[in-house]
Amino acid sequence: MSFEPVILFFMLGLLAGVVRSDLKIPGVVYEALSIFLLLAIGMKGGVELARHSLLDLALPAAVVVGTALLIPLAAFQVLRVAGRLPRPDAASIAAHYGSVSVVTFAVASSYLASRALPADGYMTVFLALLELPALLVGVFLARRGQGDVRWKALLHEVLAGKSIVLLAGGLLIGWLAGPQGIQPLDRVFFDLFKGMLAFFLLEMGLVAAGRLADLRRAGPFLVVFAIGMPICAGLLGLLTARLLDFSVGNSVLLATLYASASYIAAPAAMRIAVPEANPALSIGASLGVTFPFNLLAGIPLYHWLATQLKGAFA
Repeated sequence: MSFEPVILFFMLGLLAGVVRSDLKIPGVVYEALSIFLLLAIGMKGGVELARHSLLDLALPAAVVVGTALLIPLAAFQVLRVAGRLPRPDAASIAAHYGSVSVVTFAVASSYLASRALPADGYMTVFLALLELPALLVGVFLARRGQGDVRWKALLHEVLAGKSIVLLAGGLLIGWLAGPQGIQPLDRVFFDLFKGMLAFFLLEMGLVAAGRLADLRRAGPFLVVFAIGMPICAGLLGLLTARLLDFSVGNSVLLATLYASASYIAAPAAMRIAVPEANPALSIGASLGVTFPFNLLAGIPLYHWLATQLKGAFA
């Protein structure tokens, strides 16, 4: 039995955090790794995008965004009715779960590559598209009936944030340069990708361990939600992929996108738009539970379910 190496790096960081090791990744290294990963993911998607017509992606993109908007709406209702959370907290958490995690997507891509399961690089387009809509839905749910939303500041925070700038910028660079133009950069951005991802996940393990205390204070409901919600969202992603007749690889990536929760763009946006929400709840759930769950169990589960669905409708 073999394990995905990058997952083992995450588990090492998680263990180091739990035992309170003095292991630390310098902030400047973490920042450099995140910039590298975002650019590399965007460029890979842009290269694949150059091989396809943009019109061919218009309908799938509309379907993906439309169905993905159901996630924050459903999450909000569960948090309000079953969890009895205040409106601002429920809306903020719903926005986190409606948005996406770039790193979880990267791990899913690595998982597929290690199993020789093909997936199209243009799936990165959906990654970029799903960042903003859920955040806007979250703000709407928090501020429904009120008129005090700083929309301009919110849009600037999201659209000018590094995740969108680097992802969209990488997509554009890869698309304009094309496969031949990007080839001289392959050794830097593509050959080194898995090693850089491993270092990044080591740090994410340390960070996730630091969020466990927030969850203990929040109680068991949020832990159950942080595991149940990604499973339900992942199933929605698989059904959407089946509707679009995606391959198994593409289905796993779409399910992973739907099941993931943001811990970079969403906290920054909610800090501006819903400042009264408790960030410990949303970040604790998304980073302390959902992120590890998806890495350790979720992605293999979505792969198995995608295979079963493909066989059932063959």
